[in-house]
Amino acid sequence: MSTIHARGARTVAAATIAVGLALAGCGASGSSSSSLAKLEIMAPADPGGGWDQTARAMQASITAADLVKSVQVSNVGGAGGTVGLQKLANEKSESYLMITGLVMVGAVESNGVDKRLEDATPIARLTAEDEVIVVPAESPYQKVDDLLADIAAKGQGVSIAGGSAGGTDHILAAMMLKAKSIEPSKLNYVAFSGGGESLAALLGNKVNAGISGVGEYSEQIKSGKLRALATSGPNEHADLKAPTLKGAGLAVELINWRGVVAPGSISVAAKDKLVKLVTEMHDSEAWKAELAKKGWTDTFLTGHDFSKFLTTEINTIQTTLKEIGLVK
Repeated sequence: MSTIHARGARTVAAATIAVGLALAGCGASGSSSSSLAKLEIMAPADPGGGWDQTARAMQASITAADLVKSVQVSNVGGAGGTVGLQKLANEKSESYLMITGLVMVGAVESNGVDKRLEDATPIARLTAEDEVIVVPAESPYQKVDDLLADIAAKGQGVSIAGGSAGGTDHILAAMMLKAKSIEPSKLNYVAFSGGGESLAALLGNKVNAGISGVGEYSEQIKSGKLRALATSGPNEHADLKAPTLKGAGLAVELINWRGVVAPGSISVAAKDKLVKLVTEMHDSEAWKAELAKKGWTDTFLTGHDFSKFLTTEINTIQTTLKEIGLVK
């Protein structure tokens, strides 16, 4: 069975990742609480996708809770977030956060970039989200087995849209083929840098199927424009009317996660302020409302535990990508 859990891991972390974050200070409310007058949050992807949604949900929640006076969101798309990761490495501000997640872990490995997540300062893991496999409403595929059978027969003649190469969507597509003993070379994966682009390709019948986080496609599924074939987590989503991949007979489970990191060069005091700020955001009613609206699972983790989790996740993805032939 191929299983990746984006949940808490408890193995010893590599020394290269920052450890031991102390939550200092306890201000009453407002910007004095975090001692930050301004904050920039970078979504390392084009508008419309999960990272962009997360950055803007953070912006809205921090503003609503009056934790920082000015919160700006910027988009730096490209190469599964590794273009943004390069920018983060050169960032000198100590009030700067970048959204990250499982997608970036895979992209770092598959793109062979010189700047890695180990070079950043871990701040917090925020959410987890199942993936969903969808097709246009008029597609002949009624089950995920129909899609995979067609790929086995036609190979590159069947296309699957998703996020950047080597990211979560790509990994899940490859894991599905592997579970059915279909050669990796038959996968025609069409990578897009933003969720909006992949959705447009699906609705325009430019691709045969798509993979993304449940939140990105849920509205189109519920409106009947897309049909969900299966979800990737351990439990079904009743409102999507689709089985899990395991329920559909595939020994595959994958849960996407998202979090935030800061530049590797920041001081311990700056790191503590950012952890405190994100913790206060997480505890706010505004953030809880965002989680409920988006259907995200709360998997909040900070400090040493997040550092250990990140190290374990990097090691797991390195192994998985080699097993399914996405990296050597």
